[in-house]
Amino acid sequence: MGLFSRKKNQQVEEIEGLDAEDTDVAEIPEDESTADPADASSDDSSTASTADDAAEGAADAPRGAHLEDGPYDAADAPEEDRIDLGGLLVPTIDGMELRMEVDQRSGAVTGANLVIEGSSLQVQAFAAPKSRGLWEEVRSSLRDSVVKQGGTAETRPGAFGTELITRLPIKRPDGRTGYRPARFIGIDGPRWFLRGILTGKALGDAEQSRRFETLVSRLVVVRGAEAMAPQELIPLHLPGERPGLAQIRSGPLDPLARGPEITEIG
Repeated sequence: MGLFSRKKNQQVEEIEGLDAEDTDVAEIPEDESTADPADASSDDSSTASTADDAAEGAADAPRGAHLEDGPYDAADAPEEDRIDLGGLLVPTIDGMELRMEVDQRSGAVTGANLVIEGSSLQVQAFAAPKSRGLWEEVRSSLRDSVVKQGGTAETRPGAFGTELITRLPIKRPDGRTGYRPARFIGIDGPRWFLRGILTGKALGDAEQSRRFETLVSRLVVVRGAEAMAPQELIPLHLPGERPGLAQIRSGPLDPLARGPEITEIG
């Protein structure tokens, strides 16, 4: 599985993980909703290089005091109580819900959503080559995909280096145009790449944003020694029964909805 998925019978590629039902939809004033997407993409392309350069410089700056030293490779992770998801180990946090995404056709777990107070961070880990990172290439592909869908995308310096801030247009039930904002975080590790997609209230709340950044810095990626193609999803599995976790199983769900199991923490 690559970093993107195509949904059948659609004319444009949709970015995996950005589902309308679980992201905030903000209204665009009518005078903005008719703006030419090409204008936005042109502005973005002219400033992307400058923003990338600035973000790369920020990557060398001291890490924020709210961050741990991760995300960690499994070989370097400090001892901590974590939830074992196979390719990812997630710290236990009071008030956090862990929602696993499951492909209804294959039964494979495709991602984990960490939900805190109305915001969600989708995390996935992918195999990467030894010789180079993937985030620059992935970020460029994401930006092109967003613009192709009529949205806007811009790079900026972030807690872990260069980030991508996107807005995807969506038609509201009343016929007006809204957008789905998202913050893409990418981190290159030893033979792995971690991608996070933050949506919800944390996008406009600095304290909540820092809380999710701290969470990212405590994640552990378990790459394994087996051969994997670049951008192949590192396998995940559902968490097992353990103290502090109350598993709730539901019936069959729509294939495009979230997975069939939600684990509540705290």
